[in-house]
Amino acid sequence: MAGNWRYVKLEDIAADKDRPFAMGPFGSNIRAVNYRESGIPVIRGINLGKPGEPRFESDDFTFLTEAKANELSSSSAYPKDVVFVAQGTVGKVGIVPSDTPYEQFILSQNLMKVTLNEDVADPLFVFYYFRSREGQHEILSYVNPTGVPCISKPLTSLRQFKVRLPSDVKEQKAIACILGALDDKIEFNRRMNQTLEAITRTIFESWFVAFDPVISKAGKQSPSGMTPEVADCFPDAFINLESGSMPMGWQMHQLNEVCEFAYGKALKASDRVSGHIAVMGSNGQVGWHNEALVAGPGVVVGRKGNPGIVTWVHRDFYPIDTTFYVVPTMKDMPLTFLYEAIKKLNLPKLSSDSAVPGLNRNFAYMSRIVVPTTDVLRAFDRQATPLYQRRFIADEQTHLLIEIRDALLPQLIDGLIGLEKAEQIVGRCT
Repeated sequence: MAGNWRYVKLEDIAADKDRPFAMGPFGSNIRAVNYRESGIPVIRGINLGKPGEPRFESDDFTFLTEAKANELSSSSAYPKDVVFVAQGTVGKVGIVPSDTPYEQFILSQNLMKVTLNEDVADPLFVFYYFRSREGQHEILSYVNPTGVPCISKPLTSLRQFKVRLPSDVKEQKAIACILGALDDKIEFNRRMNQTLEAITRTIFESWFVAFDPVISKAGKQSPSGMTPEVADCFPDAFINLESGSMPMGWQMHQLNEVCEFAYGKALKASDRVSGHIAVMGSNGQVGWHNEALVAGPGVVVGRKGNPGIVTWVHRDFYPIDTTFYVVPTMKDMPLTFLYEAIKKLNLPKLSSDSAVPGLNRNFAYMSRIVVPTTDVLRAFDRQATPLYQRRFIADEQTHLLIEIRDALLPQLIDGLIGLEKAEQIVGRCT
């Protein structure tokens, strides 16, 4: 297998057409005021991903008018183009999807793309190559080491990017199909988890924001979609407070009365030891370690970097010093309730209103949340926990699938396994 592979430059496998290489416009040529709710979609850095992330995120497009897109036509991209970040989050790569209703896209600033000659190079294979460790190393070898990470002479460098691929395009397609099957399962798990989280959030808002069960009982009706046992936990009347109506027996508490935001602990990347403990930063997981600081499950809140971002962690974890982790201090207070309640507070907005970058926990503590009776808290936890457990199972499977996917391509390149063996491995996983 390895003997049939060769290194080629992107300029040698680019399409023989006008502008196979293109760069996003200068910032002054495309601004937020140009964005519209429909039209020609703009590809931005948030649409691309790093290794382990979706191939392309098409749920968050902004748009330009057709006239503005024509003005920026030299920055056009098309389905199956491979797109790279040239400045900032260098290493992010995406492939423009061919299953959308759009035939043309415009690159935002700091992005660049290549259109490939599909007779000699499969775009999906090339995309996977640049998401691999070897491909990432190739991209980063062109980064200017001073200042903001950027690729020197972006389009010139892009033409020189080398990719290692089989001479036979059919073999490229077969490998891309194998890796794509794993990616499809990863994406399915991701969307399923989004749905499960949305279900939990809907229950929370119905019970503790809209007070739907209490309203139903006050109107002598049975709460919709709720067993009699759960319905019995809710009161059937409200009391009037200065801040508004509150279900009888429930209370309003400041955040510091129900939990503590404990400080994470510094752990440099160079000090981490390979293991299975998630290292949590202000916007989610940032690595692995062999020792936990906090027993899971848990809730992490961004303190610096991405202040106010709230993340659920299924297992034991290590929150670093850019984070807080949540410690319940009120008796019988479930973490599932605290997670949803803290997310509802919109702490990132509180952080942006502060003169000092970051989340001041004393300001956060002044936020107020509705706290129901213990039996309602327990009922919510019984509803939420199975949904969280399903998310945990999907996350564990996704982590395994990512490891398998990222290990397959190097082994195929080096001839350690053949296509038939790779197909068997993927077949057992999907």
